[in-house]
Amino acid sequence: MIKAPDSLAGLLFVLLLLIGVPEQIEAVAGESTDPGSNPRARLARHVDEALNNNPDLQAAEARWQMARHKIGPARSFEDPQLSFVLSNYPVDSLGGDETPMTGKEIQLSQMFPFPGKLAAQGEMAEYQAIGQQGVYEEAKRQLVQKVKDAWFLLYFQQRAIDITRLNLDILRDFIQLTETRYAVGTGLQQDVLKAQVERSRLLDRLFNLEQQRISSLAEFNRLLNRPSSTPLAPPEVLKPTMVQASQQQLLGHALTQRPLFTTYQAGIDRYKTQRRLAKLDYYPNFKIFAGYRQREEVPGDPVEGDDFVSAGVSINLPLWQGKRKAAVAEADSGIRLAQRQYQELSNRVAFAITDQYAQMTKNRDLVDLYQTGIIPQAEQSFEASLAAYQVGDVDFLNLLDSLMTLFRYQVDYHRALADHERSVARLEATVGIDLSSGEEVK
Repeated sequence: MIKAPDSLAGLLFVLLLLIGVPEQIEAVAGESTDPGSNPRARLARHVDEALNNNPDLQAAEARWQMARHKIGPARSFEDPQLSFVLSNYPVDSLGGDETPMTGKEIQLSQMFPFPGKLAAQGEMAEYQAIGQQGVYEEAKRQLVQKVKDAWFLLYFQQRAIDITRLNLDILRDFIQLTETRYAVGTGLQQDVLKAQVERSRLLDRLFNLEQQRISSLAEFNRLLNRPSSTPLAPPEVLKPTMVQASQQQLLGHALTQRPLFTTYQAGIDRYKTQRRLAKLDYYPNFKIFAGYRQREEVPGDPVEGDDFVSAGVSINLPLWQGKRKAAVAEADSGIRLAQRQYQELSNRVAFAITDQYAQMTKNRDLVDLYQTGIIPQAEQSFEASLAAYQVGDVDFLNLLDSLMTLFRYQVDYHRALADHERSVARLEATVGIDLSSGEEVK
């Protein structure tokens, strides 16, 4: 009789070794002697490339620099004014030597805001720059999170593709086996059909995974400002990131170190300074001027054509109080707005840390469960089904089901691992610290 069951057992044994349980894969990955193959180091290089080349981040930096360059002008006086006047010329003759009052006059004037106004304007511009710097620093952290998220998604998709292809190879041999057994009268047609249907289903899944990987790769390249079709070597297998900090430690760090809080606090301070400036607007500004008039000597001039000089000061009269009261009220509303936004940010961050920490913990528990429980048990179940099938105690459909279950758990393991790392990346962006670096959170 045919030896197909025995050869199938040998083939399955070899392929299962190629697929490997997660611990075996990680052990092989950890044995590489090439420093460039370190998955964390490779990811760090991609992150650096994104930080150096991403146009959205460069735009955020440009907005910050624009705000910085506004600080100096906001603290500066307005330009002085120089005027030239032809004064008191007779209409009929336009002669400059007919009356003592006729002359050519040059005037220079300078506006001086009430003390404290320029300083307040400069502070407002400075707080605006601080806010934009916080936006830029926040954009850097969000970009890092997006790069890591895309990277770990690509990791899962590549692992799922690899496992699905191996599964298809095994199914191909299953189909040959069932067709052979059916041809010689020892198998059932439904076994052939079931294996073919399962193979078609996996092909459909493979096509979807490959399409998803193309889209994910295009997004990854966009973040790094690369052409969308730039190839990428498959991400290496990772070990789960160990996060030692507690949820409360992460929340405390976020409240003091996350750049977005600096931006929101700068908004509060800016509105407070705006209110002080609005109060100062109740006081007048000063305009100081000086003039020099050149004259011609004319008969009867008691000073015999001497030139004249003049100087003076003028102020605006802040009589219309309505607009000033409105400006103060506007600043008060702005303070309340900024304070509420700061509080809402605190609430959002607290919720995000709680939610992301829970997701990270769940995914880490799943990784451990798949590594130590589900996958070893599924392997044992498949091996038992295979042994029973060889002696005729289990039909082909049960054997196929146990194989498909094992492969689903292999895919689910890598999904849980990728989801864990993506949760860590989101948590890093929320807290404002690199949790994979081992840096202590106080």
